[in-house]
Amino acid sequence: MVVADEEEKQRLDLYLSGYLPDLSRSRIQQLIQEGAVRIDGGAVKPSYRVRAGDCVAVEIPKAHFPLELQAESIPLSVAYEDGHLLVVDKAAGMVVHPAPGSWSGTLVHALLAHCDDLSGINGVLRPGIVHRLDRNTSGLLVVAKSDAAHRHLAAQLESRTVSRGYTTLVWGRVEESGAIDAPIGRSARDRKKMGVRADGRRAVTHYAVGEEFAFLTQLDLRLETGRTHQIRVHLQHLGHPVFGDPDYSGRSLVRGVAQQHRRRAEELLALIPRQALHARHLGFVHPITGERIELESPLPENMTRLFEAARRP
Repeated sequence: MVVADEEEKQRLDLYLSGYLPDLSRSRIQQLIQEGAVRIDGGAVKPSYRVRAGDCVAVEIPKAHFPLELQAESIPLSVAYEDGHLLVVDKAAGMVVHPAPGSWSGTLVHALLAHCDDLSGINGVLRPGIVHRLDRNTSGLLVVAKSDAAHRHLAAQLESRTVSRGYTTLVWGRVEESGAIDAPIGRSARDRKKMGVRADGRRAVTHYAVGEEFAFLTQLDLRLETGRTHQIRVHLQHLGHPVFGDPDYSGRSLVRGVAQQHRRRAEELLALIPRQALHARHLGFVHPITGERIELESPLPENMTRLFEAARRP
């Protein structure tokens, strides 16, 4: 990992929390103290404040994960593929890479069965993975087959030239389109969650109002940055949580709607056991040919049913 300008001066343990969401802060501090975290090849303390351009390397002891990942024959929906990269239309419920509690059945396990080669830049647990989607968010995700493709795609993400569009359904009536510019960091109450924090990393989400319903609104979103749980955290902060989101108030607002709509809200929640969030658009420059690739993914079946039900009088 290379520290970006806007990440400068963060404590090393806090910086790593944003990149290692499956590890507690105490575990990250332990790894730093054990010398498993290096800055430009040298050991540092947990209190070290990162500087722009620092090269951060983390080596998690092998005892904490399987020595070798096994390919698993798991069906994949591939939206685009060539010799350098592929774009997967990920199903909701699939974890992107192995982590504690998810040592099998991940996208990485499926990719190992699908591809002969994957980029090794992110190590043995994340081969080919350039960016991620939350487990229960569906949609488009680019995977690199070579290190050269990976570096080029990562640079595009860093320079914010990758276009990422999402469709979601949120609680309440959103009156007008806009942008949310609010820093995101690890929640102090629950380390598995994120939240808007003054000491967090800058995060920007643009949203446009689409179809409107009695107590719900469809939004089309565009990410300017890509923080962990960014859309879900930002929309909760806006006061319009993603419908169905179990972690960020998306399943607990039934009592907040008008009495005449509560039964309908419960019926709609029963149609989708996850956050109603889909990564529908992905655009980037092909790292080898220079061609602009623009891809669209249709709404998955459970979100299609949800919208159809919400339209019924």
